[in-house]
Amino acid sequence: MGAVVLAAFWSAIWPYLLGALLLGGAAGGGWWLWRTDRLLRGGDRRWRHDEAVRAGHRTLAQVDAMTGTEFEEFVVELCRRDGCTDVRRVGGSHDNGADVRGCLPDGRSMVIQCKRYAPRSRIPSREVRDLLGAKVHFKADVAVFVATTYFSGPAERFAAENDVLAVHRDHLGLWNNGASLLSLSAVNGLGQGDRRHRQRWKETYE
Repeated sequence: MGAVVLAAFWSAIWPYLLGALLLGGAAGGGWWLWRTDRLLRGGDRRWRHDEAVRAGHRTLAQVDAMTGTEFEEFVVELCRRDGCTDVRRVGGSHDNGADVRGCLPDGRSMVIQCKRYAPRSRIPSREVRDLLGAKVHFKADVAVFVATTYFSGPAERFAAENDVLAVHRDHLGLWNNGASLLSLSAVNGLGQGDRRHRQRWKETYE
């Protein structure tokens, strides 16, 4: 019975059936294209991130061998890898206490002081205070101190108490290996090692 009715009215309903099939096919094709695009974009982002990490990766021994300017450029590369914008090296004789300036991915402005010191050295608190002055001078939201060595106890405490992100040697290694700069703020003032770690460090570098 249904076949008879369909045959009787086929000339009237076939355009609607064809339109429905075409619409369904277009919708299915559109969804497939959208999902494929999402997968490709996601894979491309992951690939670009991995490539950026590999491109920016250096061993700490290689970092120690850099000049001061090369180290500043290295920090600029890491910032750009993390999605920071308008990042540029401004270090020089009249840098007003800032070696790198730019904006974090969330839009906050930042100033960075870079110190490529021998691993056996310590960052004194006066240098962290100078960076705090640069933060005020440039009206920046965030101050970051990146060093190839460790901070003295007073310098580390001063940084933590005044919201200066102190990236010491251990955290520089984490940042270099793919951790984001913002993730290091959660462990600011930590990670310079226990007594045995410091003893091994002294035996190696002193």
